[in-house]
Amino acid sequence: MNQILDERMTNGLTILAAIVQSGSFAGAGKALNISQSGVSRSIARLEARLGMRLFERTTRSISMTDEGRRLYVQIGPLLAGLEDAVASVMEGRALVRGRLRVQIHRTFAHFLEGERLKDFLETHPELELELITRDQLGDLVSDGFDVAIHIGKPPVSSLVVRKLWDTRILTVAAPSYLKRHQRPATPQDLLTGKHVLIDYRDPETGRRFEWEFHRGRRIVKVPSNGRILVTDTITMHSLCLAGYGIVQVMENAVSPLLRQGKLIDLFPGWTDERFPFYAVYPSRKHLPAKTRAFLDFLVSLPSSGTANVQD
Repeated sequence: MNQILDERMTNGLTILAAIVQSGSFAGAGKALNISQSGVSRSIARLEARLGMRLFERTTRSISMTDEGRRLYVQIGPLLAGLEDAVASVMEGRALVRGRLRVQIHRTFAHFLEGERLKDFLETHPELELELITRDQLGDLVSDGFDVAIHIGKPPVSSLVVRKLWDTRILTVAAPSYLKRHQRPATPQDLLTGKHVLIDYRDPETGRRFEWEFHRGRRIVKVPSNGRILVTDTITMHSLCLAGYGIVQVMENAVSPLLRQGKLIDLFPGWTDERFPFYAVYPSRKHLPAKTRAFLDFLVSLPSSGTANVQD
């Protein structure tokens, strides 16, 4: 097929259609923004390739041969269909529609508010959104993802990495826990052995997250070998809400619980540690409207106390 229909032949067929539609070589050149001599050369090459004459030419006029008319009858609807297809795709560049496959980290999935996602989907009714939860970034291109939401600095690669925002790290406990244990006044009070710390395993490294407390440039580290080590935030939050122990969490994940008084921020003066969220996608060139719209949605998500990051 490629040997029969190459780029030059395709151009020649397009010029043939333009001549028929405009009624002359000059008219076709004007419609296609090429010279009349360029039109003549293209038709001559097409005739040589096909081994037939498509036009009879004299110094005063041109007329189509029977072979030329038969060829045009066959290619006319095909060329019109191609034009319609290209126009549809070009229009789609500005429309948020089609399927968007998004890989999301499970921590992000936990605090993605359904109401906000509902508003986004209702704003773009022609969009089909597929959310796949994974902790590892993986190969976005071969796995067919348009964009991924990654927590923490992504590994170096050829992918586009856009920082969305930072969230504060808070140390929290439930009121029921504080009724049974004296509230710690400083991070160092957690070293007394009187408090229960719920550890969380970093899915990237497989190690426990270190307990750190940041105030400006000052950092206090508290070693922990808690009785329980969890690998998902749902279990961690559930244990904390039940009053079992103290956890360190991202502010995004617990903002509603803090407002409702179900969790207490133990050290409001030690909240300068930040954790970054990134969007990762294959290329910034010709970014589809559906991807741009979803990135805008992500930037709008952080609640109070979270730092937005602009491009």
